Amino acid sequence: MNDPEPTDEQRYPTLSADGRAMLMRLREHPHAPLYHNHSGNRLTAAEVERVRGFEDEVMAARIDWTHDAPPAWLPDFIAQCHLEVPHYRALGSAPQRLEDLPSVSRADFSTDIAAFVPDTAPLDRLINFRTSGTSGHPLLIASHPVVAASYLAFHKRALHRFGVTLTASRGEVGVVLLGMQRKCFTYVSVTPAMNEAGLAKINLHPDDWRDPTDRAAYLNDLQPEVIAGDPISFTELLTLPMTWKPRALLCTSMALLTGLRRQLEQRFTCPVLDLYSMNEGGPIAVFDPAVDGHVLLQNRLFVEILDENDRRVPPGQRGEITLTGGFNFCLPLLRYRTGDHASIDFHGAEPVLRGFSGRPPVRYRAADGTWLNNIEITHAFKDLSLPQWSLHQAADGGMTLRHAGGGHQDEPARTVLQRLFGALPLQIHPLPAGGDKVIQYTSDLPDPHA
Repeated sequence: MNDPEPTDEQRYPTLSADGRAMLMRLREHPHAPLYHNHSGNRLTAAEVERVRGFEDEVMAARIDWTHDAPPAWLPDFIAQCHLEVPHYRALGSAPQRLEDLPSVSRADFSTDIAAFVPDTAPLDRLINFRTSGTSGHPLLIASHPVVAASYLAFHKRALHRFGVTLTASRGEVGVVLLGMQRKCFTYVSVTPAMNEAGLAKINLHPDDWRDPTDRAAYLNDLQPEVIAGDPISFTELLTLPMTWKPRALLCTSMALLTGLRRQLEQRFTCPVLDLYSMNEGGPIAVFDPAVDGHVLLQNRLFVEILDENDRRVPPGQRGEITLTGGFNFCLPLLRYRTGDHASIDFHGAEPVLRGFSGRPPVRYRAADGTWLNNIEITHAFKDLSLPQWSLHQAADGGMTLRHAGGGHQDEPARTVLQRLFGALPLQIHPLPAGGDKVIQYTSDLPDPHA
C-alpha cells in the first residue's frame, strides 16, 4: 500500500503566513511552469536552529590535515563506524590506521545500502535520494531533513570565497534550480534557515511551460539571488532573453568547461562556481581559478587519492578520489571510492584537487536532429536491469550500447533507445560484468559537450 501524500503542514512544519504566500506566488505566478511534483524541508523549529548553528560552524572551520597528518577526529570516527554501522562491524575490530581498511564503492552501496546506515540513524525521520550516477549502479542514498538542509552551509562557504554573502530572506526568492530534460522533478519550497526565502526547481525544457517565452519572464520576476544548474541547463539559459542578473551561478553534478564558464560570467556579470558535489558526499570542493584547482569545503571530510590497490598515492600523483567522514550522519563514509580522479596537493595549508576528471556532460543527436542530454538516457534506462553500461555515438550518428545486463536485456534497451533517438543505426554488445568503471557516455559528434 502506498503511503498517503504528505500535507503542506508535514512538508513545511514551521511554515508561516509569509512562507505560504511565497509558495502560492511560485506555484500560481502567471508565467509559472507546470510543476509536476511536491517537496518540502520537513524541518522542525529545533532542527532549523540546528542547521543555523551548523552553518556558523562550517563558515568558521579550518581544514587542518595534510597528506602525512590525517585529521585528529579520524580515529574516533573509525571506531564509531565499526561500533554502529553493520558493514564495518562485520569486519571485526576497528583498525588503528585508515589505510588498513579496504575501500568501498558505489557497487557496494547499490548491493545493500542498509548495511551502511548506522544503528543510531533516526528511522522515523529517514529520507532517501535516488541517484542514477555514471557507473551503472543506481542507488538510494539514506539521508535526513537536517542533512539535506545542511548543503546550504557549504554552498555559503563556497560563495564566501568569491565575495558573495547571501542575503535573501522573507518575501524574496533565494535559489532557483534549473534542469533541462524531457522529464524532470520540479517543485517549489521555502528555506527556513533563510527566513523562508523561496526556492524553486524548474525545467527549462519548453514542454514544461504554457508558452516558452514564460521562462525568461518567470525568472525576471522572481529575481532569484542564486541560480543553480548544470552545463546543459546553463547552455539553455544563455538562449533566453533574461534581463535579471543573479549574484552567482552554481554549477553542480557535471564538469563545467572553461569556455562555458566564461560565457556565463560575461552574460550575467557574476561569479560562476563549479562545485564538485555528489549525493553520497554532498558538496566536496569548489574550483578556484586563482589556485587552478578544486578547494575542499568540508572540515569533517578526509580525502585520499588511491591507486587500484587501495594504496594512498603521493601528492601530485593521480588516482581515485576517496572520501572518509562527511556530514551525513545517516551514511558515514569510510574510504568511499567516488569513481572520480585527480591528484591532491596543498596551496599553503589548503588541500587542493588538481586535474579533476569527473562526469562530463555529453549530448546526443536524435534522428530528427534534436539533442538529448545523458541524464535523460539514464532516466530512460531506470526500469532496465543494467548493472553497467556505456553508450557511444559515432560521427555518422550511429549508436553503440555495451552493457553487462545479459542478452535478455538487449531488446528492452533497444526499445528505450529507439524511443529516444528514432531510427538511428544501433549496435548492442556485451560488457563484461564486474570490470573497471567505464566512461559511460561518449560521442564522436562535433561539440558533444555543448
